Amino acid sequence: MVIEKGNKVHVIYRALYDSSTRRHFLGEVVAAEGALCRLEGYVFVLDPESDLYKKKPEKRITIIDLAESGYIVNVLDQNVVLADVAYKYLEDIGRVATDGKGFILDINEFGPKS
Repeated sequence: MVIEKGNKVHVIYRALYDSSTRRHFLGEVVAAEGALCRLEGYVFVLDPESDLYKKKPEKRITIIDLAESGYIVNVLDQNVVLADVAYKYLEDIGRVATDGKGFILDINEFGPKS
């Protein structure tokens, strides 16, 4: 199986329009059947005024078909503590998701430093 219970993922929802809300989900697979996954984790939403992704504080459960073309999925290291992950801007990379303890995921969608 490509994805299974216990995997941690970072999901980018593809924007369909310029005015679409930019949304990401960071979570753990709690159940999977094929590519259909029940995920528990955190939502990050782009605030257009500050151009920063803001993490919603409450955990959420969502169901996503990770094989759908509307998502970009990154599988994360099992050691990442999802509650510790925040988005930051690093000078040499640009926008990243990081736990501040060594995990860094470059999330620039339009090239470096965007």
